[in-house]
Amino acid sequence: MNGADVGQLVRTLEDWLGTPLFVRGTSGRVRLIPTAAAERALPDIRAGFDRLTLGMERLQEGSTSGVLTVAVSPAFAAKWLLPRIDRFQGICPDTDVRLDTNLKPVDFVSQQIDIGVRYGTGRWPGLTAEKLMDEEIYPVCSPQLLREHWRLQKPSDLTQETLIHDLSMGDHSGFPTWEAWMHKAGITETAPLRGMQINNSAAVLQAAVEGHGVVLARSVMARDDLASGRLVRLFPDITVASELAYYVVYRSESASLPRLTNFRDWLLAEAART
Repeated sequence: MNGADVGQLVRTLEDWLGTPLFVRGTSGRVRLIPTAAAERALPDIRAGFDRLTLGMERLQEGSTSGVLTVAVSPAFAAKWLLPRIDRFQGICPDTDVRLDTNLKPVDFVSQQIDIGVRYGTGRWPGLTAEKLMDEEIYPVCSPQLLREHWRLQKPSDLTQETLIHDLSMGDHSGFPTWEAWMHKAGITETAPLRGMQINNSAAVLQAAVEGHGVVLARSVMARDDLASGRLVRLFPDITVASELAYYVVYRSESASLPRLTNFRDWLLAEAART
């Protein structure tokens, strides 16, 4: 559509409404600056389109077929969701899951997200949040590193090792750090903790699997690697509980949509299994 067509559409809409919507220059050309009246009406217009979208979803409430858009972090997708998603597809074969992986929170309305899993305190404006899993934090390393570094007999030995830091948790003020774990272990006099820094929790664990150092692991992310023997837990009697947890999140007005409720119930059941 060219500029002339857009201008004609604007004029037609203004004639129908009986009021100008955009500021015009001296030449009469429309400038992309809404009038004060249009600015005041915009929130209601957006809300109306949101309700229209929801209404179209309501028309499909009786069906579980179609696409379900799920927002999760890349690390959670790789380490927890994808290894289990086949079980959901076996239960709901008519639902096509579309994963939206993003490190930052997304707008559920504008990006048409149905449901998601978020890590935090459980409070996100405009979203219903149900706790999925709590989490513990503890050090892990590869079995080979543990065999080679036979000196890893007590927590203070970690101060002589290469420590791997998860930078993706830097924005979460309640997430335990290496310093917090060391303090819990009674190690009070340590030099500044250095080592490899990675901004993805899945890559952090992979670095540990490959023997690059010791990582302060998130229990939910590390569970499958520990179960398979790719990683081993160090000093299991020392655990730091995270103030943060995983939550299933969705818009309250979409709570009754069958595809959403099926996926939410499956997530909760999977969490209970593990």
